Amino acid sequence: MKTLLAVVLCFSASLVAQPAPLPVVTELLADRSAYELLGRLCDDFGGRLTGSPASEGAMKALIKELSALGLKPERQKFTMPGWVRGDDEVTLLAPLPSPRRLRVAALSYTQPHAPFEAEVVDIGQGRDEDFAKIEVRGKIGLLAANTSVPRGFYEKAAVERGMKGVLFINREGGGQLLARTGGFSGKPLKIPVYSLVQEEGKWIGRLLARRQKVRVRIHTRSHCERIETMNLIVRFPGRTADKVVLGAHFDSWDLGQGAMDNGVGLAQLFALAKYLAAHPADRLRPIELIWYNGEEQGLWGSRHAANVARGEAIAAMVNLDMVGYPLSVNACGDEALVPALTRFAATLPVERLREGVKNIAWLASDHTPYQLEGVRVITLGAHIDREVNRYYHDLADTFDKSDPKMIAESAATIGALALFLADEPALPVKRRTPAEVATLVKMFGLEPRLTAMGLWPLPRASTL
Repeated sequence: MKTLLAVVLCFSASLVAQPAPLPVVTELLADRSAYELLGRLCDDFGGRLTGSPASEGAMKALIKELSALGLKPERQKFTMPGWVRGDDEVTLLAPLPSPRRLRVAALSYTQPHAPFEAEVVDIGQGRDEDFAKIEVRGKIGLLAANTSVPRGFYEKAAVERGMKGVLFINREGGGQLLARTGGFSGKPLKIPVYSLVQEEGKWIGRLLARRQKVRVRIHTRSHCERIETMNLIVRFPGRTADKVVLGAHFDSWDLGQGAMDNGVGLAQLFALAKYLAAHPADRLRPIELIWYNGEEQGLWGSRHAANVARGEAIAAMVNLDMVGYPLSVNACGDEALVPALTRFAATLPVERLREGVKNIAWLASDHTPYQLEGVRVITLGAHIDREVNRYYHDLADTFDKSDPKMIAESAATIGALALFLADEPALPVKRRTPAEVATLVKMFGLEPRLTAMGLWPLPRASTL
């Protein structure tokens, strides 16, 4: 009887300890409008490659939806190195009895060229020791899916050794293609670089392992061009000069519909914009929502926005990139943010952030340009089922894989975080100095990738 009583008391205590549901959470959990918007953008326009007619049409549709809420979205125009995908071909010529067109996707900034034929050689992970094992001049390199060499480095190494192109094997099976940028500098690649489906890459690898002569023909029709595009900004007032920025990249790759990457973030920002429009309040800090363009090709939109905001006071920037069911809130290497984020986590039921607060810096999404400018940034750890997540950047990143419950759950947590940051008086507002940024970069071992991206060392001149 005593044991049963103890269990009842503990259970009762746990119920008492749970915070009351926040109104923003309750309302956003019940709202499907962001999910429905995402469906319209995906199905009516397709993939949102920056600068494409599909992307421009989808952006106009988003502006119309926001305007219907009584908001006044601002267009932040900028130019960037664009890229237009053409009908690119890689054809396996030998040792097959007849040619076979391979399933490939050129990396962005691969330039057009006349068709040429060349022998394929296995370059492993593309390290110096891999190149040293074989004669590669005038040949096409087959690059392993698990390469540890940063993008920009293996293409540079291949060019220096006189290679004519690179085929890198996709890391996921099932005929998938991983669309990605060829480099963060925006400069045209000197040789064609392609993503190749895993099954055909392994097939070629087996042939080479048996010392078969493998020969392919490559014809790239894609091309680079300078484009004008824009970020989209919606502002909500506050009493202080220091603001809270929440951003998500609007663009996607063109192979699929960009439903997960980053239609999820696009929808989450819309859900928050709708809530804030319906609930004007006297908040401590202004809230700024930004839909960035050009993230996939090199973080161009966030680089531009962070540069424009260089003289502004920003208490925190929250990046929403493929945030599924929230598990944790991440201070991204900034110890000064941890106490405030711990207080935020305490406002939610434990199951909403089961893994609590983390403090791990990571790279290559829209928070990176802000972090390099000394702004304190926040991301969220989250879960997306592998059978959905595996298709990002692929033909199968389509709206049918979207989960209305996941979008509502994530938007609810994000909304609670936005309101907390807007009214939390103890947030550290001062930006880090360049020396403090350098300390963080070194602490988390980010130098090699930042260097490959052309964003390191600091200080640097703007590339836009």
